[in-house]
Amino acid sequence: MQSGSEQSERPEHAYPDHWEADVVLRDGGTARIRPITADDADRLVSFYEQVSDESKYYRFFAPYPRLSAKDVHRFTHHDFVDRVGLAATVGGEFIATVRYDRINEQGRPASSPADEAEVAFLVQDAHQGRGVASALLEHIAAVARERGIRRFAAEVLPANSKMIKVFTDAGYTQKRSFEDGAVRLHLDLEPTDRSLAVQRAREQRAEARSVQRLLAPGSVAVIGVGRAPGGVGRTVLRNLLEAGYTGRVHAVNAALGEGPHEIDGVPAVHSVAAIGAPVDLAVVAVPAERVPEAVAACGEHGVRGLVVLSAGYAESGPEGRERQRALVRQARSYGMRIIGPNAFGIINTAESVRLNASLAPQMPAAGRIGLFTQSGAIGIALLAGLHRRGAGLSSFLSAGNRADVSGNDLLQHWYDDPATDVVLLYLESIGNPRKFTRLARRTAAVKPVVVVKGARHSGSAPPGHRVPVTRIPHATVSALLRQAGVIRVDTVTELVDAGLLLAEQPLPAGPRVAILGNSESLGLLAYDACLTEGLRPQRPLDLTTGATPADFRAALTAALASDACDAVVVTAIPWVGENGATESGDGEVLAAALRSAVAAAPGPAKPVVVVHVEMGALAEALSEATRTAPARRAAPAPTASAPTAAPAPPTGPAAPPVPPESVPQESVPTESAAPDAAPPYAPEPGVIPAYPAAERAVRALAESVRYAQWRRQAADPGRVPEFDRIDEAGAAALVERALGGPDADPRGVTLAADTTRALLGHYGIEVLPTLPAPGPDEAVRAAARLGYPVALKTTAPHLRHRPDLGGVRLDLATEEQLRTAYAELTETLGKPAELQPVVQAMVPRGVDTVVRSAIDPAVGAVLSFGLAGAASELLGDTSHRLVPATDRDAAELVRSIRTAPLLFGWRGSAPVDTPALEELLLRVSRLVDDHPEVVAVSLEPVVVAPRGLSVLGATLRLAPPPPRTDLGPRSLPVYEGPS
Repeated sequence: MQSGSEQSERPEHAYPDHWEADVVLRDGGTARIRPITADDADRLVSFYEQVSDESKYYRFFAPYPRLSAKDVHRFTHHDFVDRVGLAATVGGEFIATVRYDRINEQGRPASSPADEAEVAFLVQDAHQGRGVASALLEHIAAVARERGIRRFAAEVLPANSKMIKVFTDAGYTQKRSFEDGAVRLHLDLEPTDRSLAVQRAREQRAEARSVQRLLAPGSVAVIGVGRAPGGVGRTVLRNLLEAGYTGRVHAVNAALGEGPHEIDGVPAVHSVAAIGAPVDLAVVAVPAERVPEAVAACGEHGVRGLVVLSAGYAESGPEGRERQRALVRQARSYGMRIIGPNAFGIINTAESVRLNASLAPQMPAAGRIGLFTQSGAIGIALLAGLHRRGAGLSSFLSAGNRADVSGNDLLQHWYDDPATDVVLLYLESIGNPRKFTRLARRTAAVKPVVVVKGARHSGSAPPGHRVPVTRIPHATVSALLRQAGVIRVDTVTELVDAGLLLAEQPLPAGPRVAILGNSESLGLLAYDACLTEGLRPQRPLDLTTGATPADFRAALTAALASDACDAVVVTAIPWVGENGATESGDGEVLAAALRSAVAAAPGPAKPVVVVHVEMGALAEALSEATRTAPARRAAPAPTASAPTAAPAPPTGPAAPPVPPESVPQESVPTESAAPDAAPPYAPEPGVIPAYPAAERAVRALAESVRYAQWRRQAADPGRVPEFDRIDEAGAAALVERALGGPDADPRGVTLAADTTRALLGHYGIEVLPTLPAPGPDEAVRAAARLGYPVALKTTAPHLRHRPDLGGVRLDLATEEQLRTAYAELTETLGKPAELQPVVQAMVPRGVDTVVRSAIDPAVGAVLSFGLAGAASELLGDTSHRLVPATDRDAAELVRSIRTAPLLFGWRGSAPVDTPALEELLLRVSRLVDDHPEVVAVSLEPVVVAPRGLSVLGATLRLAPPPPRTDLGPRSLPVYEGPS
């Protein structure tokens, strides 16, 4: 065999810029992965000089102190097909490389290149242990698959156990042998469940770590602190100090001269470089035109993350959008992550950190809620609302334009953060909906995720989104998010209401609600609200207006001890005292009575909510209890100095460069196929949330009931079954041909009928053929080919879905019947050229249904099902599930439409073959999941008979895949426009 480098060189292809990616490494820092080009010769030589002799030996199996000119040419000149090299860079300099060379088998024709390649790595010693080799393996494997390579071969010295572990831990199917003193590894690059699980586990750890570095810095520099009081920088500095931040604080003001200075008692210098100590986090509060200079100074000093408060970016127009793109590129080139720009800031209430690097004037109380917002104004409102209600926060982040750090990153962090029990998100857009729903589903399995989404009516497609997309109704988007376990609410008030209940009360075991209080009318309002929300309320217990706190305590104690309810709503109005006066101010007494009843309740804990009218003192007493209640369980917060424990990687132009390919000896700890188990969500009762209206209390309680039900079902989400008759490779080749390769029309293409049938056939979906019938003679010949009986129908767009117009004639058993039907059709509806008639074989009678899948900008790929005709078209009786769908999802799709009884023998009719229908749904889901280029599929009608089904019509649309998907190697999203 010969490697591709020893063959006659192919002409180079165009530079594949879509292979470029920013990735988060194991320690939370970032690196850029890109193809190596001929312009990288000096970087390659400098990189190689920084690699230890031991690492060089592991790469070349012999002492190899320097690269020859021939080596440099070989390692920097690639055709991007048979020979590919990728580099990981920080500060523009190489820190690691990987390359593959396609193996040429003797006798194989050039028109049929081999599908195996030799792969080799080299990682600079200072960057080993950061997960660089693992990230490069993911990306080079994706490149290889794109170029038709299905297997990697690698030779590793037995002593290089760390590199062997990089391969074995990747999760790919592999074979290992020992030849000529080296370990020979063969990796099948087809993704497996384990390789995908490993990839996502590493993604979770890395992205969570990157957020942790921002939230728990050992030192903070505020850039842009004015000497006079006021101003954004001075405000942030004051907030840091007043919060009691436990780390080191530095003030930076470019107008300061040499010599020691102080601002608000903090050491102040004229530049970051003059600080003379490590800085983990920099808060940038200078005008937009001065931000690049500040970012460069931070990168060269080794700062790990930025909070950019400065405005004048994407929110200001096209020029600002370009400025924002440049900011992201610049910061990531130094390995830094950005919150912002136009951000409000971050807060961490952990006692060991106490970070308030934000414009919030008051440090929130410590609590169990994690809060993310895109809007600073909404952030202010939520912080104030939670504070008034006595709710505490674990951490808070307001990302502004969200050019880098997003809600997805916070979901990765909060998933296994022991200090956070409940996640609250205010989102105006979802940049990567597929990833968001995946992360939300995983997080919701261990703790509640509550979302309010703004901009519902102004559109939510990502800027620059070119693929034609469907816009499903807001109610459907909510249903899909609920499928992922997300609690979707409509307003920030409801966000606070739900968050307060979920953080302070246990989940209900069911929908049964007891209602008690001293107002019959208020009890009835609560009762009606429960019915509206789908709960099962008991008859309200009226304690009368003369009820005392002791009466409330006794009634609540009885309700909590009863097996007949799962939750309790307490309604309260001012009661009449012994002297006849109205008692409205002694809320503390009633609050104490309610708390004592909850504390003494036997058996499983039940949630309790209070509805109060004109009893502000009661609400205040309950919220005060929240502020003073001790933490329910130990939640070890990261120490402020934790992020500085690991040495910061060299960054900036001074970063030591790195070499070409070679087997690294990266220190790779054992990584499981899934993230570490997150701590269980199990809040204990004690603090009772209070609401000023029955509808708000019951709505929050209903969300808790629905979430608890989802949690119980999430324990068995179903599986994505494997089917025979699926040819993924054949479908991929057909898709590539149909799209036209690199020159594909970005608007996409609707496939012809024969191509649609072929593509669906690769996934075991057979579409009944139709033959054109432009005249009666052609119709007769078509019927002869298909076999009688046949159907004659029009396909003109204006007659589609209009059976009332008589455009379909069925059960035509003879040539005479067919000619008669053809004549009647054309006499009644128009000329054949207008009607576009076709002939199709008859199928067994059954129920006409519709199966669709489409890309929606708000949630990603969606699988839909309904009955054909008015049920789905006019009444909107359609069910939806996210792709990929499980067998459980498919069963629920079929059963969740209102007209589902028609499939199961309604009024004596024969039940249809629902297992066959569910299999069809799963095959469509698999097609869309495997090929993101498939942006729309419509199978209509699908006739489901008592035995089997028939797909009578199909349309399919392809388009180049969107730039951000949840498939392929892990990478940070590319900023493309405003949030």
